[in-house]
Amino acid sequence: MSLFQNNQPTGVRVNTRSGAKETPFTGPVWWLAGAVLAAALLLQTEIVHYVQWRGAQPSLVLVWVVWYAMHADWRRAAAFGLIAGACEDALSAQTGASWTISTTIVSVFAATLARWFFPDSLFIAGAVAFLCTLVRRMLFWVSMALFSDYPAGYGRLHAHEAVWAALMNAVLLAVFVLAARHIEERRSA
Repeated sequence: MSLFQNNQPTGVRVNTRSGAKETPFTGPVWWLAGAVLAAALLLQTEIVHYVQWRGAQPSLVLVWVVWYAMHADWRRAAAFGLIAGACEDALSAQTGASWTISTTIVSVFAATLARWFFPDSLFIAGAVAFLCTLVRRMLFWVSMALFSDYPAGYGRLHAHEAVWAALMNAVLLAVFVLAARHIEERRSA
């Protein structure tokens, strides 16, 4: 016998008559999310690629998608991840749909993880960003290997870059959460 009704964790209230409730949406409105995504895409393609450390670079697009997904349900997260990944594929040469596939799956993964944790915790947000970066990179390279003529044998190099990028994205998302808290405190004061 399970300790949880309907296999839900204890922190989620479940009405057994009507079923599980959806996660309430606490993220920004669509137009604001789209504007920030456009700014992240622009910065990612024009400036952030110069910020490298040990061959890895942070991904502003992934950080924004993960933050949005942590504050949305899985359907909104999937739609937003699909749009963000398609935009990255449109700006990338020879990636096919690899960014679209990996970003969509990772956004659903982040939204699912956020159901069981408080998404505005610095540690949780950093850990989710770290995991999502690793999963996204893995899915990207698997889809590149399956659907394109990308040469094999660079696994160690890509794993090394993925770990450093995951650390940078975790720090970046933690800074973003702190900034969002500060803005929210100033708005309510």
